[in-house]
Amino acid sequence: MYVLRDTHMSAEISKKIADFLDSGIEEDDVGQPYFGNPDYELLPFPPASFVPIKDVEPNIRTAFVDGGNQEILGAPNFSAQINRVYFNIFKGRDRILPKSLPRKIEFYSATMSDFRNGEIFYDTQVFPLKIEFEGLIPEDRHLSFSSVDRTVTFGNQRADIQHVASVARRFAEWELAKHVIESELENGDLIVHDGSLQTSLTNEQIYMARALEAAMERGVIFAGISKTSTLFTTVGLSLLGAVQKLAEDYKVEGPWCIPIARVANVQHNAFIYVVKLHESANYVFRYEIYGEQARSMSEEDFCNVTSALASNSKDISFPGYPYGLIDADSFARVSGDEIDTYRVPLMSEISKLGKWKKISRHVCSGDAHSMLDVLKG
Repeated sequence: MYVLRDTHMSAEISKKIADFLDSGIEEDDVGQPYFGNPDYELLPFPPASFVPIKDVEPNIRTAFVDGGNQEILGAPNFSAQINRVYFNIFKGRDRILPKSLPRKIEFYSATMSDFRNGEIFYDTQVFPLKIEFEGLIPEDRHLSFSSVDRTVTFGNQRADIQHVASVARRFAEWELAKHVIESELENGDLIVHDGSLQTSLTNEQIYMARALEAAMERGVIFAGISKTSTLFTTVGLSLLGAVQKLAEDYKVEGPWCIPIARVANVQHNAFIYVVKLHESANYVFRYEIYGEQARSMSEEDFCNVTSALASNSKDISFPGYPYGLIDADSFARVSGDEIDTYRVPLMSEISKLGKWKKISRHVCSGDAHSMLDVLKG
């Protein structure tokens, strides 16, 4: 079937949208950072608070941790997934080989629904692919959630089992960070978690607290960099966009860092910054340092860790974003092309048990999108 497109109408509507966006973004007054939570103490805002990041060769090592997961087989009542967590260590742009830990840890997880106490629960068990991975992944007892637990639901809907199944990977990232700190890093080194230092899931605090305790004991600075940010200012602008505007207005040159807020509660104990890590970068990022460490950090120590991060952010593929996180994302990511290598053996074992009909009827009750994709070719 051929559809005639009215290009004139499309251009007209696009112009209306462009005008609407232009009129809705008022940058004369960027406002102040807005968190909507009294626990967040705002720090002095620009122009005085832009701090230049020095371009010096780092004398510390930086570890980066990231993870990925994909569903192998799933239905509304179960989800079998492959999970992968990975770390690397750099000194500036030079890769450092780990001393003892495997760089990549993989494990299966199987999440099942269960009706008990008048409610649906989702329970996950984890299965390391190698014996050496045992003890480096989360415990089953921390991976049980009510389907109406507000930390895993979206809106007023019951939690999606696929989302709950991904919690195992998230906890595994914190657990691997703990072991990297204990086995691979030394006093003054830096570890960077992909994302903020804020927990949002039931039992997540257990794993983050273990990692932060190890960092405090070893003298390793614990930080986080977020690829995305939904922070706003008091006039409704995106905080990161507002900070970029101010940096341009005040002609702040080169890589820089600006402190935004400090917060201290059970779920989030951190100093929050916005950083530009390369002079030609188009992106700025939300950057956090564990609060207990940031409070006692000297100016020299802060310079060391920010300079180490900037020195690792010079790759031409994405200037201004740490190459360690690009590398970690690449090796931790589970691509769709890989899934058959995990799905086929699982389906084979199910068939050997004579249970494929039993299990497949639940798979077919879940989602017809895959069949529509086949029909579309």
